[in-house]
Amino acid sequence: MLLATGFSGCEKDDICVDGDTPLLVVNFYDSEDPSSAKNVTSLRVIGIGNGDPVGTFTDRSNRDSIQLPLRADAPRTGFVLIRDSASDSEGVETGNRDTLYFDYEITEDFISRACGFVPNFENLQAGIQDDLSIWIDSVRVVNPTVESIQTTHVAIYH
Repeated sequence: MLLATGFSGCEKDDICVDGDTPLLVVNFYDSEDPSSAKNVTSLRVIGIGNGDPVGTFTDRSNRDSIQLPLRADAPRTGFVLIRDSASDSEGVETGNRDTLYFDYEITEDFISRACGFVPNFENLQAGIQDDLSIWIDSVRVVNPTVESIQTTHVAIYH
């Protein structure tokens, strides 16, 4: 009798299956042929303020698209994108680094009692920090609302 009572309080809404924060989807394109996808060789992406490579894709892989986590506790997230990433004999990072910043407004979407609120990101803007050897030619926001990983949000041309 107690066992049946213990489970009678559970509802379908008590299990969270849809409560993930959406990731920023970035696709890379050929700057000379903007309709063609183009891999970035040995790509490493490090979150500014974190210091570690992001864990949403295989580090130092050849990629024409990536998904990046945006900070839900701040209206700006920065990343260092390193093309041709490698470590020299002393373990020092080599490769061409470009720094990107994403600015946005954070909104919260109620999913369910179990999941609570999930942050979404609106009015996305992107910028690149100038340095002496930029490998990224341009950055364009394709979709300024980040609420799903089913669409491209940012196009990077190189």
